Amino acid sequence: MIRLIDRALLDEVSTEARAGARLRKNRNFHQRDDYPAHRLLNAVEPDTYIAPHRHIDPTKDETMVVLRGKLGLVVFDDAGVIVKTAVLNAGAECCGVDISHGEWHTFVALESGTVIFEAKAGPYLPLAPAERAPWAPTENDADAGEYLARLEQLFS
Repeated sequence: MIRLIDRALLDEVSTEARAGARLRKNRNFHQRDDYPAHRLLNAVEPDTYIAPHRHIDPTKDETMVVLRGKLGLVVFDDAGVIVKTAVLNAGAECCGVDISHGEWHTFVALESGTVIFEAKAGPYLPLAPAERAPWAPTENDADAGEYLARLEQLFS
């Protein structure tokens, strides 16, 4: 099967993200979670909180390219200290990132309608406890909104 990644598809997945409670939506191109190569669109809206995390499996490096919109990347050390930030902007000098396994990171949506293309090894496995940042709130914690606001301030 051949699928075009066009404006209509980006609009569709962005609309789904805006309508969802989490303000983000994946559109997988791989057929099943157990496929060895995962390729997907990830639409993210401002005010979605992606908890800082890492992938410790050495086969789980991930690459992301912003197709539309703007994303703030935040990289942390093991203690939760911010060691790097970058703005990833579709069509700009810096439009993507390749993240090695073991690196603590998160993203902040800086524009409505932001869509990234993501590629990483499968199979899909939920994050293990050692991959969740112990120094940051989880997605459903009461402190998540305040923590997200501090991350967003890095890019204002």
